[in-house]
Amino acid sequence: MRMLCTVLKPTGGTATLAGYDVVTQPGLVRQNIGFLSANTAIYDRMSAWEMVEYFGRLYGMDGDRLAGRMEEVFTSLQMNDFRDILGAKMSTGMRQKVSIARAIVHDPPVLIFDEPTAGLDILVARNVLANIRRLRDQGKCVLYSTHIMREVEKLCDRVAIVAKGKILANGTLAELRAEHGQEDLEELFFKLVA
Repeated sequence: MRMLCTVLKPTGGTATLAGYDVVTQPGLVRQNIGFLSANTAIYDRMSAWEMVEYFGRLYGMDGDRLAGRMEEVFTSLQMNDFRDILGAKMSTGMRQKVSIARAIVHDPPVLIFDEPTAGLDILVARNVLANIRRLRDQGKCVLYSTHIMREVEKLCDRVAIVAKGKILANGTLAELRAEHGQEDLEELFFKLVA
């Protein structure tokens, strides 16, 4: 994930996102992706609105374009009731929504979500998943990393099972189940990594 986001340089191979090479065109890759990590920090002294606005400006947005997009994002993620709350006073769910908002404020075609529901209660996790599903349904390319197989079954069109940096299996859920003779995705995962 960090290589795809251009944070780490690959030691071999090639990767392109939105048509741009992660090694030779990292700036263009970053302009075309939104990244959310389970350990993405929230600034304690900035409100939700200020934080998302800050990231929008980092992506080169300003004026009416940024303001309009922020209104759209805050409404779709149901964040208007805490738009002025400082990061230090936000709940875990609020923090996660702000992280999603800042990843999508520039409307990138590729979204990378790394454990987006980690530490969330069931109601907030369900809301986060619904928003990710909505983004997928809008035609966004979503790379979704999780250890929660139920989320994989709900969201993913194609699945890659990765262990120790190697892809052990990949395909649609139906293809993986047929190939490995296992209907339960969690059991299939354990069978491959054990």
